[in-house]
Amino acid sequence: MDAASRRGGSNAAFSWRRILALGIATITLAVVIGFAAMLLSLFLDVVADSFMHFHESYKGAVPSGVNPTRRLISVTIGGIIAAVVWYLIRRKAPSIVSIKGALDGKEMPFWKTILNVLTQIFYVGTGGSIGRELAPRQLGVMLSQHYQAIVAKMPALKIAPDNQKLLLTAAAGAGFAGVYIAPITGMLFSVELLLKKNSIKNIAVSMTMSTIAALMGSLAKGFSPYYLVLDTHFSLWLLLAALIVGPIAGLFGAWAKQAFAWAQKKQATGKSLLLTMPLVGLATGIIAYFLPEIMGNGRAVAQTAFLQHSNKLLLFFIILGLLKFAITFFTLYGGGTGGTLTPSIALGSVVGLVIAALLSGVMPGIEPWHFALIGAVALLAASQQAPLMAMFMVFEIAHLDSSALIILAATVALSSATSKLYLTWRTDRV
Repeated sequence: MDAASRRGGSNAAFSWRRILALGIATITLAVVIGFAAMLLSLFLDVVADSFMHFHESYKGAVPSGVNPTRRLISVTIGGIIAAVVWYLIRRKAPSIVSIKGALDGKEMPFWKTILNVLTQIFYVGTGGSIGRELAPRQLGVMLSQHYQAIVAKMPALKIAPDNQKLLLTAAAGAGFAGVYIAPITGMLFSVELLLKKNSIKNIAVSMTMSTIAALMGSLAKGFSPYYLVLDTHFSLWLLLAALIVGPIAGLFGAWAKQAFAWAQKKQATGKSLLLTMPLVGLATGIIAYFLPEIMGNGRAVAQTAFLQHSNKLLLFFIILGLLKFAITFFTLYGGGTGGTLTPSIALGSVVGLVIAALLSGVMPGIEPWHFALIGAVALLAASQQAPLMAMFMVFEIAHLDSSALIILAATVALSSATSKLYLTWRTDRV
């Protein structure tokens, strides 16, 4: 055998080792992250049941049956406990590392990350107004980091440098998929939002990991829809609704993106956190005393909107939407950590309902909840600048019919383009 043949054989063998190492890592992490996501879902249920005797489901997303005083006390205590934990884990090095920081090469501290994740889920479980989808994503990335560190000294399992970032982003998507039982969304979160690079390898690894994690998570949550809609079938006339709602919700999504980013950048730190988060919890509780829909990650607001046949509750939903945005904003500003995906869905559903009410005079017979769902997708796509992820997230977790895809596709195209143009214009002006 000549030298060229030997080099070719060596490279082939090395490639097969890389593929095997990547495959083993994908399956191993998928199982571990899926199991961790399942535990987070169960932990949320335990917290909600312990504090409010409330078990959230698509059939009962609003804690309206919980005594108002109990709602107030629950989230107030939740804010106090969350404040103390976040203050303690942030006051000394090593500092908490974000997903972006991990992708840039920073190491996520094991126990502090776990405490941060559990605190996010805990606060939402007590009624705190913030998304819970960030927690499983952070946990997934941290577990992927530590797995790669463990196998770094094992030649057969060591992850090649060009696959390391892929495993981190795929783990983030798998964490989401394991909680919301949405494998396509998990894959798109990894490829579209984090990697921003489409390839067969990236899709295959991310999709495999998210699918296995979703199957693991379903052991606790089943395959029930996260949002219940009145009809999963969509007629083509709703393209008109997409043309109207898409650009309007796109602008609101851009404003929400800017507002939430500003709140996170300027959020309370140090000892001030011990004051701001309890105050945010108290404020949430006072509002929840009268409006239980305000509690949690936004599911209650969106679910209420998705069941609307009437346009007579316009003022109620305007007030609810404004309060939901405000209390989520102040949760982030006050030092809280959490996601903005499900709060964005909630805000978008309200925007859609308002548009439906305004158009009811010239478009009699329209279903408000159709506009709410379209608004939810539009605002989510705009606020995250991830049209495919937004489209498939709502499609998957609401268990929609395939007839909805063309409507959602038109919606996210218009909302994403509108928000992008606005954000670019704002950036150029600064």
